[in-house]
Amino acid sequence: MWEYTDKVKDHFLNPRNVGVIEDADGIGEVGSLSCGDALKLTFKVGENEKIIDAKFQTFGCASAIASSSALTEIIRGLTVDDAAKVTNDYIAKYLGDLPKEKMHCSVMGRDALEKAIAHYRGIPYQKPEGEIVCECFGVTDLEINRAITENSLTSVEDVTDFVKAGGGCGNCVEKIQEIIDTMQGKERSEKKKPQKMTNIQKIKLIEEILEQEIKPVLKKDGGNIELIDLDENTIYVKLRGACANCMTSQVTIKNFIENKIKELVSPELNVKEVKRETTHIC
Repeated sequence: MWEYTDKVKDHFLNPRNVGVIEDADGIGEVGSLSCGDALKLTFKVGENEKIIDAKFQTFGCASAIASSSALTEIIRGLTVDDAAKVTNDYIAKYLGDLPKEKMHCSVMGRDALEKAIAHYRGIPYQKPEGEIVCECFGVTDLEINRAITENSLTSVEDVTDFVKAGGGCGNCVEKIQEIIDTMQGKERSEKKKPQKMTNIQKIKLIEEILEQEIKPVLKKDGGNIELIDLDENTIYVKLRGACANCMTSQVTIKNFIENKIKELVSPELNVKEVKRETTHIC
């Protein structure tokens, strides 16, 4: 359960400036319904380049609605130049702060504003191209670099909170860590890969990897995992929480959990889920 400030609750329950300005001077659309959040911002400019009206439509959680509502309130009355200085951190502070896991909602507002201002000025929106790091949410290395720099992020979890990267299948988690380490001037430490282990050593290392690398990612979606057994090179696990009956759990097991186990424990290992009874989409 997220802890929201009274101002976040107010903007969620009583959102300001909902809708679309038909003859808008600035239009900015960001996000994707397939990724869970989307925002359309429109604004009208009057004399001296002051924004005299701003409206929004959004699809997302309470934080996305509150951030979008706050953004329209913030930029009304500002000149376009001053609106261009509004950061995601400013939006969050305006609301009395957001849960860190929801900071990506303020980033989405900032991105929509930048896009709307580019539209108003008649210039192409210059989204940093870069290299796609997180395929689930289409986040590039340049976007991750920017989030780290602007918000002093220090962990993969922080990056996921701000730009969602790493919050899907988890395949990009190590790449994100590499980016963080590089920006902090750290050298990557080599992972231990024992050449030959007893079953007890193998189980202990599997449990260690589950605790340190896998469970933190699953818990972001309300899920969890339990080691059931190890039979030669087959690991049997049981998914818990939101992952327990998810139809896409096999993708998570093969593309994330098994890959991580192969990488950090032994390439010979395979992961199988203990049979489930029912399924649904999480």
